[in-house]
Amino acid sequence: MRLKIAVLFLLSATLLTACSDKFLELDDKQNLTENTFWTTRQHALQGITATYAALQGHDGSKWTFFEEVYITMAFKADDVDNNKNEPYGKNLAAFVNSPDESGPWNLWATCYAGIGRANQVIEKVPGITVMTEQERNEIVAEAKFLRAYNYFVLVNGFENVPLVLKFEKDLTKLQVAQAAAADVWTQIEKDLTEAEGVLPAAYPDTYKGRATKGAAKALLGKVYLFREKWALAEAKFMEIYGQYTLNANYIDNFNGTKENGPESVFEVQFSGDRAVSDERHPFNFEVRPYALDGWEIYYPSDWLVTTMKNDKTAGGGYSDRVYGSIFFNDPASKMWDLNIPATLVPYADVASKLSRPAFFNKYAYPNDRGGAYVGTNISVIRYADVLLMLAEAANENGKTVEATGFVNEVRNRSHAKPIAGLNKDQLREQIRNHERPVELAMEWGIRWFDLVRWGRGATAKQPVKALLTAHGKPSANNYVEDKHIRFPIPLKEINVNPLLKQNNLY
Repeated sequence: MRLKIAVLFLLSATLLTACSDKFLELDDKQNLTENTFWTTRQHALQGITATYAALQGHDGSKWTFFEEVYITMAFKADDVDNNKNEPYGKNLAAFVNSPDESGPWNLWATCYAGIGRANQVIEKVPGITVMTEQERNEIVAEAKFLRAYNYFVLVNGFENVPLVLKFEKDLTKLQVAQAAAADVWTQIEKDLTEAEGVLPAAYPDTYKGRATKGAAKALLGKVYLFREKWALAEAKFMEIYGQYTLNANYIDNFNGTKENGPESVFEVQFSGDRAVSDERHPFNFEVRPYALDGWEIYYPSDWLVTTMKNDKTAGGGYSDRVYGSIFFNDPASKMWDLNIPATLVPYADVASKLSRPAFFNKYAYPNDRGGAYVGTNISVIRYADVLLMLAEAANENGKTVEATGFVNEVRNRSHAKPIAGLNKDQLREQIRNHERPVELAMEWGIRWFDLVRWGRGATAKQPVKALLTAHGKPSANNYVEDKHIRFPIPLKEINVNPLLKQNNLY
């Protein structure tokens, strides 16, 4: 079964070293064997580094990361409209993909690569006696956090997945059936509960970017939110309320200047370096219009642009998060070009050359460049997201006034006019279809999984097709409710594992 989880660390550690600049460099790469690895503190650090590296894609390629995994996570949602002239994710976005679509397979392989490496760390690090017990426990807790995160992606994306908790070298033992989704969720909660009890609150600057106690609490709170355990979600988010702060400037979440900063809860680490491995990604090209030498692989949807334009300051202008998220027809809207040095280009200067009226501005910044591409970290969870999830949970718990306050903390940062006087149902709608898409548009796997959980949930259920249709998603008429809410189990996996069953209607 090609889960990418049966490759030994002693073989893969020399290849899968993305994030190495943020943690440590590998040495003695040519002489590792199964008997000599997992014997030193450095081996443990190399192992956990490789586990983080899987977040960049199972093969460490920036193209896999963006053009396969990110696109799979993003293109089905209502905040994104793909370029119909480009092949990337075209069938996914149109809801006509088959089980041999490459994107879902790369997402599957990426998650199971991370799980396999995490399993090996969890099994092997406790036996490294030259380390302190505290450091062994913390590294194992990091692995449990990463295993939980990967299963969170899998259970939301595919729903019916194998639950593999042991590292196997025998490929035949990886031919296992899918677990019940409830069992996967239970394991995620278990891993995160154990991780948060051990992980440190912070790391020295040398190790910034590693999972912290706060990251485990935030992800566990998100898991409770997705399972509609509202009281547990609110309580867990409150445990980290006030421990983070919002960046003063909204755009600092996407320009590389505040990486692992006060708003960061957990990020995928990049550096822009090409010395050892290609620590870059092409977001700055992918979002940019042709007129500014970009590739315009995808765009903000018309619905998102309209929603953004309703995000006003008290004086009637657009909020900072509007300007920070989209490049659009407004005198104050600007985008950096790709020159060195780069300059800000007003919308009016290129308006006549644009193929669309609006483009994403997130990650279209010239900072942290290594060659043409950038090393800007990609946020997985940031504090603004935590505040909005806290608001959602508190509102469902009948604390609408308090929940409104949490929403306004996020709005205030971008100078959006505070909201007031909404009842429970109105605030739920405001959070779901204004605050979250406006604040978090196109961010890593957020909007599509939000649509999935509201479509599956029992609280104010919003069928995905109805929402996509209402928001003008192209090809929404192709969406089949009990089919496209899941990705197909990749055909590559079914072909080598007869125990796997395909998801409904694929």
